[in-house]
Amino acid sequence: MIFSVLSVLAAALLVVVDQLIKRWAVLVLQPAGAITLLPGIVELRYYLNDGMAFSMLAGKQTLLIGMTSIMLVCVLLLLLLRKMGAWERVAWTLILGGGIGNLIDRILNGVVVDYINLLFMNFAVFNVADICITCGVALLVLWILYDSYKNDRAEKLARLQDEKVDGTD
Repeated sequence: MIFSVLSVLAAALLVVVDQLIKRWAVLVLQPAGAITLLPGIVELRYYLNDGMAFSMLAGKQTLLIGMTSIMLVCVLLLLLLRKMGAWERVAWTLILGGGIGNLIDRILNGVVVDYINLLFMNFAVFNVADICITCGVALLVLWILYDSYKNDRAEKLARLQDEKVDGTD
């Protein structure tokens, strides 16, 4: 139970950090347009996204708010009710924090404030919440692959042991 509470508190901290940075982006970047961080590599650029990743479902705020809310309730319940390892817990915590951060923007403003622009490649402008979600999903995929590998290996070892016991080398 303590890990569940810590996960929710960590997600809340991610939301606070995300919202503070977005507030700064509105106050500083909106009037400035863009600030170069690393020339030719990264700039901070004020951008409003009314869709989800890569502006998919742009203008469908009710749908996005509904889908996101349902998904986040499921993630919260998962964190509170399911026993899981540390890496899986970190992954779901990142997804929850990032998801809530962007959901707040959608509910309050109808759009998500993005501000990190990679200049060295043609990529969507994004924010800290997006980074949390992406890292959480990547960790989750790695955990699932590792867990699957570990289970497959355990099954193979069990079969080998069974074959040795049966005398069918």
